Amino acid sequence: MDSRPPNLPLLLLLLSSLLQLWQSASGQSSYIIDTVGLKILPSSTVQSGTPVTIHCQVRVIHDNIPNLTHTFQLKQDDYVIHSSTTTEDSVVYELNPARAADSGNYDCRVTVKERSKASFGQKLDVTGLQTPILYLNNTSPYENEEFTAICSAPDEKGPLTFSFYQRSRSGASQKIKQPASTGNWSETTLVLREVKDSFLYCDYEINLVSGARRSNRSSEIQVIVKALHIAPVMNVLPNSTVYEGEILEVVCRVINPPTNIEVFLTRDRRILKQAQVALNHRFTAQEGDSGELVCKAVWGSVQKETYQTITVKELFSKPRLTLNPIDIFEGDKLHVACSVPSYARDKIDINSMHFSIYRDNVKVTSQNTFSTKAHPSENGNYTCQVNVASSKQNFVKESQKVVVKAKVPVSKPVLSVVGGTLVLGKPFQLLCHSDSGTLPITYTLFSPNTAVESMEVSHPGEQAIFNTSAVNKRSDVDKFLCHAKNSPQRTSVTETGQLLRSATIIEPVSKPVLSILPSMGDVSEGQDMTLVCSVRRGTLPIIFTWYHHTEKEEAIHTFKTFEKMESSFKISNVRGNHQGNYYCVCTNPANETEKSATVTIRVMLAGWKKGLIAVFCILLILAFIVVLAFTRRLLRFRRRTGELSVKSVSTKAERLSLTHAEVNNAANVTPGIMGKSVWSEHVSGSESDDQNSVTSPDKAEPRYTEVQIRQADPNKAPLKKGTDTVYSEVRNSKQGAPEPADGGSVEYAQLNHDADHHSDHGYHGDHSTQDDHIDEIDSSVDNNTVTMGDENMTQSQTVD
Repeated sequence: MDSRPPNLPLLLLLLSSLLQLWQSASGQSSYIIDTVGLKILPSSTVQSGTPVTIHCQVRVIHDNIPNLTHTFQLKQDDYVIHSSTTTEDSVVYELNPARAADSGNYDCRVTVKERSKASFGQKLDVTGLQTPILYLNNTSPYENEEFTAICSAPDEKGPLTFSFYQRSRSGASQKIKQPASTGNWSETTLVLREVKDSFLYCDYEINLVSGARRSNRSSEIQVIVKALHIAPVMNVLPNSTVYEGEILEVVCRVINPPTNIEVFLTRDRRILKQAQVALNHRFTAQEGDSGELVCKAVWGSVQKETYQTITVKELFSKPRLTLNPIDIFEGDKLHVACSVPSYARDKIDINSMHFSIYRDNVKVTSQNTFSTKAHPSENGNYTCQVNVASSKQNFVKESQKVVVKAKVPVSKPVLSVVGGTLVLGKPFQLLCHSDSGTLPITYTLFSPNTAVESMEVSHPGEQAIFNTSAVNKRSDVDKFLCHAKNSPQRTSVTETGQLLRSATIIEPVSKPVLSILPSMGDVSEGQDMTLVCSVRRGTLPIIFTWYHHTEKEEAIHTFKTFEKMESSFKISNVRGNHQGNYYCVCTNPANETEKSATVTIRVMLAGWKKGLIAVFCILLILAFIVVLAFTRRLLRFRRRTGELSVKSVSTKAERLSLTHAEVNNAANVTPGIMGKSVWSEHVSGSESDDQNSVTSPDKAEPRYTEVQIRQADPNKAPLKKGTDTVYSEVRNSKQGAPEPADGGSVEYAQLNHDADHHSDHGYHGDHSTQDDHIDEIDSSVDNNTVTMGDENMTQSQTVD
């Protein structure tokens, strides 16, 4: 068994290769394109024909990537001229030899995997151009003979533009041709038309990015142009001027011709005959053979001509067909005549002419004239033929066709309204039309308000429609006239406007008038009101519409009438909401709306409501009078029955009353002390009545009542007679002493005395009446003392 250790270097190399392979497979290799260099050798400027090499070098920094490939791309003026992929780090491109077309800016771009880098540009300038070489296949051509010229620069590259020049012996040069660019050589065909000696040479031009460059001229080649005597000779026999029917002979030939020459006889660009070297053409002269004959001699590309004019005269001119009249109408007499304007009197006799007239190629007469009555059956294409027999041949000539189509006279025109409706007061259109008549037809309209207008109808489907101004009267419609004519020689037909009456004539409605029945203005509530809307003029039917304008305007009724010029709308049982402004609007087929003036309606109360209100007012007044009278009697009754009493509120209450004498005393107080307090002392003694009095163990104390008397207002009416009401309230404590009712010290009694009041205001009444009242008060005091149920309060009243 071999116990030697393995070869370590070989093992390490294997491991390194495996590692690099794994890094390449996993995409983890690293590299950098460091530099890309470009060199032009031997230099950047060289002479044309010098070998030039272009070196492109790249340096890549990487982590031991094996078999690293580089893609080189070499460009000239941004155009790729070389591309290669290699593991080498450089490429060499050769220009051997370098020519002017190789001049330009060069750069090199290197791509390694996904990365790319370009070198700096280098300029190559190749100076000098190759002198061109001229070749001619014929140096002694005939005039106008074509020959081939080739100019080339075989060592140059790129498309070159060649030019060919001719130099005469005097030294003047002239460019004779410049073909399109085809490469480094050019072949073309040259033709020299002048018979002389000259020199030919060529040069070329190359277009570079830096600009165009022109080469030197080629060597000159002498060219001798020889004359070619092939002009043909042409003879016309017997003469170049002949009459129709005579025989003409034309001879055309070339004297001393070269080989392969052809002769052609032509007229009006049409070949009459063709032959080698010479030809002879014989023909009978006909009308229309007059013109120029051309004899052409053709040898290769060379051609020469000879010209001869011949004239063929007519034995007789072409016949002429005439119509009379030219403007023919149906029913008119038609006259057709055939004539020969001119003829050769020394050649033919007029009597030898035979005439025939044809209609649609059918003979209608053997005379030179034809007459008939114009009718559609006589319409057609008319021609005339003239036959002349001579000793040699017969001549037949035909005139041009003349179309005969008798016109149809215009029929009686009809004047109508466009749309069939005429609205008075509005512009409208009138149509003037004839049912029959050959076009063109001229229509003329005469109207009462506008100038005369004319219109021509030239094509089928056209119409003569006139725009007319408005007419306001029906009678003006009859004043429209229409004239129609289709021939200046024929009288026009006139149509009056009476036929317009067949149209629908609509008169717009006049301004309506709104009236109220039974009366204008005020209407009593509960009455019937009729709104009558009427117009003075207008074509029926008329639509009437009534409007009621309160807070908003609304139509309340619409009616269409076919018989009358007015219509009405009845409102029954008029109420308050019917008052307001009313107006009516009317319209008719003229589609013009007219509005009436506004009428204001006021609704008054009904009569029975007025009576009811009057009765109610009277009853109210009566009730007021009754209440017033009742009140007065009630007051008088209370004066009779009133009393003033004071009842003791304690167990031994003292009775305090206001006697008649005290009232009189209070009434007789001096006016000067009016308004002041009047105190009266009441002393009540011991009474034996158990119900109305209580014996006080102590000495009776006086009780006081305050009486205030108000002075009468002089601005008010006099007071009533009698006494005023006096109130007095006396309260006793538990010990029997009187106390004020409300906790005060003194109660008051108010007294207004009539006597003082009347005396102060100058009032003087009936003293007997006053005495009667006083008596009544005394009686009331004595007989009608009222004791109240409250133990604590005793009240006595004296009522007026």
